[in-house]
Amino acid sequence: MREGFPSFWQRFDEAVAEGKVLSVREVYNELGFQLSGKWIWAWIESHKQMFLQPTAAEAGFVTEIFAVPHFRSLVGEMQRLKGRPVADPFVIASARVRGGCVVTEEANKPNAAKIPNVCEHFGIHWTNRRRVLGAEWLDVLRGASRQRIDIGRGIRCTETSR
Repeated sequence: MREGFPSFWQRFDEAVAEGKVLSVREVYNELGFQLSGKWIWAWIESHKQMFLQPTAAEAGFVTEIFAVPHFRSLVGEMQRLKGRPVADPFVIASARVRGGCVVTEEANKPNAAKIPNVCEHFGIHWTNRRRVLGAEWLDVLRGASRQRIDIGRGIRCTETSR
């Protein structure tokens, strides 16, 4: 997979090394249960520094998220029963505290407890993978454009996806 997109991966690796792209420890923990591809796990292990431990401010914001009863369903029944990691609220909290942008494959659905719904409720920017991997992202990585996404501290969106 990596071999097919060497220039993207080189730029992405550089952005990670520069702290322009980051994630949270809970995503790392979730991926440990979900991934089967050896190459991607090897990449994650070699970039483990991008998966940050939550700060006190982020933990406090997770509490704010769960203060909204509807958003408590971010933690699924199987996650509760099996004691599996739950990354979504920590990803959202990290973006809020760091002024970043959440990148998700989820869609905004009315009255749902999905990442986009939580982000919009709290005024946090979010976008989808298609936009991140689109021409605007590649322009940012090349340094040619900062119109849509500014990756100065994490990924920042100048507009929210809807």
